Amino acid sequence: MSDIAGPDAAVTFPPGFFDRSDERDDAAFYGPPRLVQHIDDAAVATVSAYYDEVGVDGDVLDLMSSWVSHLSTPPRHLTVLGMNAAELGANTWAHERVVHDLNADPRLPFADASFDTVVCTVSVDYLTSPVAVFRDIGRVLRPGGRFAVTFSNRCFPTKAVRGWLAADDAGHQEIVAAYFRASGAFEEPVIEIRPSAGDPVFGVSAARAE
Repeated sequence: MSDIAGPDAAVTFPPGFFDRSDERDDAAFYGPPRLVQHIDDAAVATVSAYYDEVGVDGDVLDLMSSWVSHLSTPPRHLTVLGMNAAELGANTWAHERVVHDLNADPRLPFADASFDTVVCTVSVDYLTSPVAVFRDIGRVLRPGGRFAVTFSNRCFPTKAVRGWLAADDAGHQEIVAAYFRASGAFEEPVIEIRPSAGDPVFGVSAARAE
């Protein structure tokens, strides 16, 4: 499987990069609700502090979300998009819940310029067409809007793409930054290693290109 991204992405991501060991329907894998945290409490607090510094506010889209949005305070309006209706239904901060498989259809089901901020927490490693998704995030962000991605060293290895599994922490940071650049929708991304007393936390963010 290859990303829908054009010649720049073809150079950046070699054949097989976006393959997975389990290519079965994601809807089946994510069907059973998992009302658990996928990083420890210290890492959750670190992610929330990072989003505070990035400036997550206003109309927010939590991408590949679940029963918890890793924000310190509820934003004005929170839309959560994920694979499991029961998990999204348990998210008490959400104003709007959307079940959508980004690997089946990387286009977001929202109008242009719908959000002030988009976040994606510990899930970017599962995207099989990330550049197409990142490009469409640029479409739904408002002028001056920002997209922030956080990740750790945990994952479901059968569903993470092979390129991610083959990389170390530093490589993961560069992979996410490359997604931003290849999309053509953002300013230069900023990579951060966040101090955490638990699981490691890394953040990459960028503003929508004008």
